[in-house]
Amino acid sequence: MVMATTAPTLSLASVTLEVADPDAAHRFYTAFGVDTHLRLRASEAHSSGFRGFTLALTVSGPATVDSFLAAAVHAGATVLKPGAKSLWGYGGVVQAPDGTIWKVATSAKKHTGPATREIDEVVLLLGVEDVKASKQFYVGRGLSVAKSFGGKYAEFAAGDSHPVKLALYKRGGLAKYLGVPADGTGSHRIVLDSTAGAFTDPDGFAWETATSLTTVPPAASSLS
Repeated sequence: MVMATTAPTLSLASVTLEVADPDAAHRFYTAFGVDTHLRLRASEAHSSGFRGFTLALTVSGPATVDSFLAAAVHAGATVLKPGAKSLWGYGGVVQAPDGTIWKVATSAKKHTGPATREIDEVVLLLGVEDVKASKQFYVGRGLSVAKSFGGKYAEFAAGDSHPVKLALYKRGGLAKYLGVPADGTGSHRIVLDSTAGAFTDPDGFAWETATSLTTVPPAASSLS
């Protein structure tokens, strides 16, 4: 009798940022309050302009958004969009000294409570050329679609033990949403840590087997 084999189901275990100075990046992300959600490793790979992704924090209210944004700026981040109300809630965008763009947002529009340092959700939003094609690529590797809006946006369910959620957005639309030009060349400077082997997606984002990665330094490991 021949037993059927099943390929490992893909899950986003964690995110590794490639940075020129891991020690400095670790200090920044610790001050920002997201160091436990990231891995860091040294890289001098060429990268210019928009790197094609953003990391987003969903938090409880506007006061908490402002608290995270202020901590990032105090630690050296550049404001791309200050905290402000929008159709979807309240949020702002900053760029870390290593070049990574971060959005902090909440669906709440009113200041209903004091600021906290709690993060409800971390989302890695990839800017892709064809949302439908990229969605099918990831579905074929075992991800489950949680939300989908035609060819504009797709969001995948996060596993219980892997809380970073993956989402897809049109690259040009994502750049506009973040307030930066869409042009960019070179490395994305990000690696997605996979539970199901190494591969590269249609837009050049690299996945590596999570267990094979080490962080630099060790202390740096782990849209609303």
